[in-house]
Amino acid sequence: MKPILTAQQVALIVKRLARQILENHLQLENTVIIGLQPRGIFLSDRIVAALQELLPGKPVPYGKLDITFYRDDVRTNIHVANATDIPFSIEGKNVILVDDVLWTGRTIRASLDALLDFGRPAKVELCVLIDRRFSREFPIYADYVGRAIDTFAQNKVKVYWSEKDPQDEVVLL
Repeated sequence: MKPILTAQQVALIVKRLARQILENHLQLENTVIIGLQPRGIFLSDRIVAALQELLPGKPVPYGKLDITFYRDDVRTNIHVANATDIPFSIEGKNVILVDDVLWTGRTIRASLDALLDFGRPAKVELCVLIDRRFSREFPIYADYVGRAIDTFAQNKVKVYWSEKDPQDEVVLL
């Protein structure tokens, strides 16, 4: 087990990602944040909280998307479905998808399919805590990256969140 990020580094990265989003989407005009169930929600919750601190009094449109039935391995692997909660239309909006780890790109491909059920966005961007470069199976990249790392295919990146684990931490297994 090799440490990648400490709790302090995760906290700093969340603030940086929120500021980068605001830099590209001033006042979040026509922009919504959508966290991917289940693991991206921990990061998206924190980014939305950081955005609310930076824009006091301004609501941050925030939804949560479950992609279980859009996955290409839904018939071969058992996945527990989570709730989708997108209380607004994404029609013509700038959508920022948030997930913890970008690896092969399959999760993001499935999320793009699922998004279309909620409208046709003007633009979709991706925000991730960890980008496992050189592992893509689809031509997908992140617009906002906490930390990019190089790994072997047999490695596993595990993100621990204090909401369900002892502490925030990212490790390479």
